[in-house]
Amino acid sequence: MHVQLAGEPQEPGRESEDFAVASSEALVLLDGSSSPEAMESGCRHGTPWFVRRLGVHLLARLTDRADRSIAECLADAIAETAALHGGRCDLGHHNTPAAMVVAARRHGASLEYLVLGDSLLVLQYKDGPPRVIGENQRFPDGEELRRRIWTTVPGSEEREELHLRYALAVRAARNSGNGPWIAAASPKAAGHAETGFVPLGDLRAVAAVSDGASRFTERFGLGSWSDALQLLAESGPAELIAQVRAVERADAGCERWPRGKAHDDASALYARI
Repeated sequence: MHVQLAGEPQEPGRESEDFAVASSEALVLLDGSSSPEAMESGCRHGTPWFVRRLGVHLLARLTDRADRSIAECLADAIAETAALHGGRCDLGHHNTPAAMVVAARRHGASLEYLVLGDSLLVLQYKDGPPRVIGENQRFPDGEELRRRIWTTVPGSEEREELHLRYALAVRAARNSGNGPWIAAASPKAAGHAETGFVPLGDLRAVAAVSDGASRFTERFGLGSWSDALQLLAESGPAELIAQVRAVERADAGCERWPRGKAHDDASALYARI
């Protein structure tokens, strides 16, 4: 695989909670689960620390453990990362650092893939339309509250209050069997990821995007996924993110395109097969 990647924090000077890493045979993209500043996490390290270590451990497992399935590799990486926290972190806390996961690797004559959460994997076939995989851990019980957040003024006390209520509701439900699954401290979450194989001979390329970058198509409608893949192929991931940022700046009040954050961490990875 020939891989290009780019990432940008939601604000200059702020540490990104996304993480992307790749080799010639595997790729990993993580989108850390952000929390309102008022919410405790039980962890002294934080989400950026977590996604970097989980991402590196997962890439290592993908490349050196062909005998383990891609979901088993994620489970191993979650367990290894959890062990790094040490006794001063409460990994049972409902807001312990967590992340969405996209991963793929060459496995014989196939591409093996995994997606957990609302980040996306986009398969570009040699023939036919692209296939988008992801958004597989929705939280229907929180959708009404999420829509209410979008109707409030960014930066207002009302929005902050609703955002905190939504974050508490999601965290009370996730990884419990009553809500979405996400990579946090329990390896069990890996078993709820969407996984599969695609013949490498059928593929032209594959893209992985965090939800901040997927706004190009999913939120702003700047083009179809075919358009996004063409942009990635011709101009690279940095240009896709730049076009997303331009729209965000033009709609800083979130009026034309309602959304929870005016800007979000954005990462994109494009790999030619």
